[in-house]
Amino acid sequence: MSKRLLKSGMIVSAMTLISRVLGLVRDVVVANLMGAGASADVFFFANKIPNFLRRLFAEGAFSQAFVPVLTEYHASGDMDKTRQLIARAAGTLGVIVSVVTILGVLGSGVVTAMFGFGWFLDWLNGGPSAEKFELASLMLKITFPYLWFITFVALSGAILNTLGKFAVSSFTPVFLNVMIILSAWFIAPQLAQPEIGLAIGVFLGGLVQFFFQLPFLIKAGVMVRPKWGWRDPGVVKIRTLMIPALFGVSVSQINLLFDTFIASFLQTGSISWLYYSDRLLEFPLGLFGIAIATVILPALSRKHVDAQGEGFAHTMDWGVRMVSLLGVPAMLGLIVLAKPMLMVLFMRGEFSPQDVEFASMSLMAYAAGLLNFMLIKVLAPGYYSRQDTKTPVKYGIIAMVSNMVFNAIFAWFYGYVGLAMATALSALVNMSLLYRGLHIAGVYRLTRQTIVFAIKLAIAGGFMVAAILWQLEEMPVWLQWSLLERSTSLAILIALGAAVYLLSLVIMGVRLKDLKAATD
Repeated sequence: MSKRLLKSGMIVSAMTLISRVLGLVRDVVVANLMGAGASADVFFFANKIPNFLRRLFAEGAFSQAFVPVLTEYHASGDMDKTRQLIARAAGTLGVIVSVVTILGVLGSGVVTAMFGFGWFLDWLNGGPSAEKFELASLMLKITFPYLWFITFVALSGAILNTLGKFAVSSFTPVFLNVMIILSAWFIAPQLAQPEIGLAIGVFLGGLVQFFFQLPFLIKAGVMVRPKWGWRDPGVVKIRTLMIPALFGVSVSQINLLFDTFIASFLQTGSISWLYYSDRLLEFPLGLFGIAIATVILPALSRKHVDAQGEGFAHTMDWGVRMVSLLGVPAMLGLIVLAKPMLMVLFMRGEFSPQDVEFASMSLMAYAAGLLNFMLIKVLAPGYYSRQDTKTPVKYGIIAMVSNMVFNAIFAWFYGYVGLAMATALSALVNMSLLYRGLHIAGVYRLTRQTIVFAIKLAIAGGFMVAAILWQLEEMPVWLQWSLLERSTSLAILIALGAAVYLLSLVIMGVRLKDLKAATD
């Protein structure tokens, strides 16, 4: 089992790596075009709202509820019943999302006022941010239909993942990045407001992703005609699981939206600095955390269906070890190399050294919570695979309230950086509660071997940080270098850190078998 999971994890990570690299290229293009000014704030805002709803209707709550039920049907061996479930789920979800999309397009001004209240107040009173509100309302009309496309993309991806075809759904996001990059190069320069060209790129990205997966569904024999099935037993089970999961699995997204709401009252650039920081955070989170969570959810669901309690715990333990192995160096690396990374990736065109300084502070704050974000992705499936969505909701409520309290405290003193600090702390709260619940229920408990393994990771991470700081030049020196010199130096520092980290683990006795033993 461990070899199969490792292979699946590597496939998803490889496909995700391509997507994330192109995502960084996309952000480089956007930063060069708009920097971190008012236009960038508005584009990131208009892009964030449909992405938040995507987490609710598609990749987040729906997938977490749909995969265990689909796995149960698929395990029965009756493909007709499986196809019927897919048809009913697609039809029911499609109607709901269609209504939400239409309302979102028609009521874009209301949505903008809800989440960009600071801009709305300026619009009412003729303040300096009035134009932001008007532009955001217009751009939201263009980006909102992305929700419709990506919902069916996520549905298709969940089906293919359940069938063991992980590469397709992992590669699909590449097309969103490609379309935004192409729009930035060819459409945006032709418009008086280039940010509208980027919004068009988001729309086209959703459309291309939608059509890309259809041939693979046909080949797998699961391409069906959607049908309304609100009262279908399978759909009833999915929506019963999904309704509480709408909140529980999307706590981090709700926190980010709450950050956006508060940031609309802060200085121009706050939303953009938080966005660029979050994008760098999302790279390792998607590459490692989400990739591993993607492959273990179907595996955990099968263990639960087959009543393999010990195998369930072993699979969970494997997931925790893998994300810790990769998450510790990623977290520490983002913290110590925040400014060099931002300089190399974004400091050109409209993105200034001052933007690097401001964005680096929020990046370090976000990065402090990276390992917790990754562990949440692994621990949450421990509930969803057992068709328990109510427990994570309770923890999600506590985490979100904690985030609001932290926001009130830290944002008052530290502005937009305080928002990032609050998000990282709320992730710690959420992760701790998820683990505590699994521990109390006797579903999963950290083994002694995993605890020792984690201690070794922490020690190796300390050596890695010391080695990087030993070779890291002061920032004024970096500012004098060319892009090639900065890129070369950053690559050397990353390679040095990785080498020291791995060598330290080998010296402390960590071997490949430590990653396989958890599931064998």
